[in-house]
Amino acid sequence: MTTDFGMSAARTDVLSQVLTLIRLRGDLVYTTRLGQPWGLRFPPGPAHFHYVETGAAWVTPADAPPMRIEAGDLVLLPLGKGHVIADAPDSPVEDVDAVAPGHFDRDRLVLSHGGNGPASQLVSGFFSFEGSPLPAVMSALPPLIHIPKGDAGAPAWLAAISHFLVDEAQKPDPGSSLMISRLIDLLVIRTLRSWAGSEANRVGWLGGLAEERIGRVLAAMHADPFKRWTVETLAEVASMSRSIFAERFTAAVGESPLRYLSRWRLTIAADMLRSGGLKVTEAAYKTGYSSDAAFSRAFKSHFGYAPSEAKALQTAV
Repeated sequence: MTTDFGMSAARTDVLSQVLTLIRLRGDLVYTTRLGQPWGLRFPPGPAHFHYVETGAAWVTPADAPPMRIEAGDLVLLPLGKGHVIADAPDSPVEDVDAVAPGHFDRDRLVLSHGGNGPASQLVSGFFSFEGSPLPAVMSALPPLIHIPKGDAGAPAWLAAISHFLVDEAQKPDPGSSLMISRLIDLLVIRTLRSWAGSEANRVGWLGGLAEERIGRVLAAMHADPFKRWTVETLAEVASMSRSIFAERFTAAVGESPLRYLSRWRLTIAADMLRSGGLKVTEAAYKTGYSSDAAFSRAFKSHFGYAPSEAKALQTAV
């Protein structure tokens, strides 16, 4: 019998392994003071977050409808495709790159913008993923993740992290840059964990974690990815028949068990190739391919570049 603690541990293990390969890097945090009317357009680039301290805002991700957020709410925009924040969906919008030079106090990291109407104050920042693009991972994430305030206001963890972020940004001491980076990392990880635990009807590895028995299988795959798994042995972990397991896994995750396993193995191999810990021949063997050529074809199809280029791409980054 699987306990709630066991399922919680399985979710944590898979999420931790995925986030380890993504390798978050918090870049910058700043405060925005925005008087109505106001609107800012952020171009594609780093991922972003916005936490509303006072007032309200509308956030419109690229290719997604606008969402209203209020004091105590947090939005995470993990895909880095660009977005707009404004006091109303129809407010005039200016590019943040054009606004910032004349309205950004670099000593206190405060961006002031807008008119003379009622003001909103946000704590904002951006971050990036230093690991591989991880298409299978990123495809499970929406353009916007919303953590709303509860009946008692912002979640305690969110209020605490945002407080420390602003304090470190506005009163820099030795080590503040590292502290800010780590605090942003913590904010993003905590947000993803909260979202993964509450969001329903997901497809992808996050969707699989929502089903207890499929979650056990994902945890087993991630714990021992290079084991010679078969559909039969994975079905045994799930305590299901082979046919029912294959159907349920595909419905929850969006691809067959062995297809998912193959993509996860390629992801790990790519990380090891970039770090120099694995040669192409070794990577092909570990991931179960019969030849370097077959491995290289699968790798390039998945990532868009040859395994021999992985180390050079990491150096370029």
